[in-house]
Amino acid sequence: MIRNIRINLFIISFILICIGIIMIYSASSIYAWERYGDGFFFLKRHLSFLAIGTLLTFLVMSVDYRKFRKFAKPLLYISFILLVLVLIPGIGREVSGARRWFRFKFLSFQPSELASLAMIIYIADFIARKGNLMRSFLKGFLAPMCVLGLFALLILAQPDLGTTLALGAVVFIMLFVSGTRVAYLLSLVLASIPALYVLIFNVPYRRARILAFLNPWLDPKGSGFQIIQSQIALGSGGIFGVGLGHSRQKLFYLPAAHTDFIFSIIGEELGLFGTLGVIILFMFFIQQGLKVVKNSPDKFGYFLSLGLVLMISLKAIINIGVSCGVLPTKGLPLPFISYGGSSFMFDMISVGMLINIARTGEYP
Repeated sequence: MIRNIRINLFIISFILICIGIIMIYSASSIYAWERYGDGFFFLKRHLSFLAIGTLLTFLVMSVDYRKFRKFAKPLLYISFILLVLVLIPGIGREVSGARRWFRFKFLSFQPSELASLAMIIYIADFIARKGNLMRSFLKGFLAPMCVLGLFALLILAQPDLGTTLALGAVVFIMLFVSGTRVAYLLSLVLASIPALYVLIFNVPYRRARILAFLNPWLDPKGSGFQIIQSQIALGSGGIFGVGLGHSRQKLFYLPAAHTDFIFSIIGEELGLFGTLGVIILFMFFIQQGLKVVKNSPDKFGYFLSLGLVLMISLKAIINIGVSCGVLPTKGLPLPFISYGGSSFMFDMISVGMLINIARTGEYP
């Protein structure tokens, strides 16, 4: 049974990655030719990310996942340093007012992706060590909240509210499952609402996103433009789509067509069947991931796999929800499919960890 779970996870991830390769080229080729004079520009970069991600994935799979516990705190320290460095002008790369990346020639690296993985490993290790003490405020709740709060502030400074909310949700669910008192979690959620309100409505571009989500036609050429174009793409595809490579919205109408809104291009070119196929694949992935969680041989493996499945699931749900107009724009890529170097590679690493946990569960 465990062997079947590993095989299923691998096959589902492989299919999603293949869909991504095809759709990235379809969505980006014309834009790449116009901007860089090379229609294969983004595809070649994505394939390089795939090669690096494959090496890292096999490396992660070759090491007993229980050894990751030794690196929980060192990874947190490294992530903290990188999150600080990326905010320094001249070190971190700024794009459209956001300073989230390190740039190494043709590769870019987003430290918040490493920080998310490091946080999941740390929380899983913390829960495994503390056991029943997770119900205690001082011994079980305060420490992970302090670490999460520090990381959240640094990621918000980039600024990146979407990743902050996704990471916070994952950590809260992990703590809830571990037995942390609901009163502690609920109190913190209620206390954070005023801060969230300020972060959204006191920042012009975030306020514009919320207003555009509520009614994109209030500003169809401004803040509502992206949502409108995304919905036009999905609607234009109908049931069977306009055909692979024949999208009109990718012709400089829909911004970020090969990254955040690639699901809309899938809907336009492959139709309802294409989008439903992607959604069903993610549903199968979540199902198989939860089987890994259920069959984990120890507490650390249980919570590590839970955190990994939650992070990939939330990113997929948010991205698809944004593309369909049922969630405000967050800027999170579609796992395995969107173009996006470090995010894509860490999704692959997460799958490698899940397969590793499933394999160990077969031979406890």
